[in-house]
Amino acid sequence: MATLADILDPTGQSVARIGATAHAPRRAGLTGVRLGLLENTKHNAALLLDELAALLQHEHGASSTVLRRTKTAFALPLPEEQLAELVRECDVVLTGVGDCGSCSASAVADGIALERAGVPAAVVCSDAFTATASGMAEVQGAPDYHYLTTAHPVAVLDPDAVRERARQLLPQVVATLTEAGPAQRAAS
Repeated sequence: MATLADILDPTGQSVARIGATAHAPRRAGLTGVRLGLLENTKHNAALLLDELAALLQHEHGASSTVLRRTKTAFALPLPEEQLAELVRECDVVLTGVGDCGSCSASAVADGIALERAGVPAAVVCSDAFTATASGMAEVQGAPDYHYLTTAHPVAVLDPDAVRERARQLLPQVVATLTEAGPAQRAAS
């Protein structure tokens, strides 16, 4: 029986990966990187990720080819075949938007899985759900996992507000995906 001190993984998955690093090596910059976008079907998630991809292409030279994928269930772990495809086809992945408790936790778990497979990931969650996002990072054995937050909610924003939100997130996304990212900050 679980006690208050236990943290339960809401995905029902085992935590076999505890102890493995949760930070993939970073690149010096984003010129030419192959972008992956993993959206979770939450309203405005695809639009926010598309806006971020466009900014990374226009301002940081990311490749114009983008692999866009949608999770079939926002609260479940990324299926192994989708994880393998993203790892094979992408240099970096943007994922989210964690705009509720279960999807925030799941987005963080997906980001950690990508990082452990060697692909830097920028996970976007709304600030109302940091407890579940951080809880999942701890369950996955990566309590210091860095994810990005944006003001809650994202789902109700109009397209112009989503574009503005992407603009605000861009510096954090770039820092997360490059040598200024979390693994290098922790090492210095």
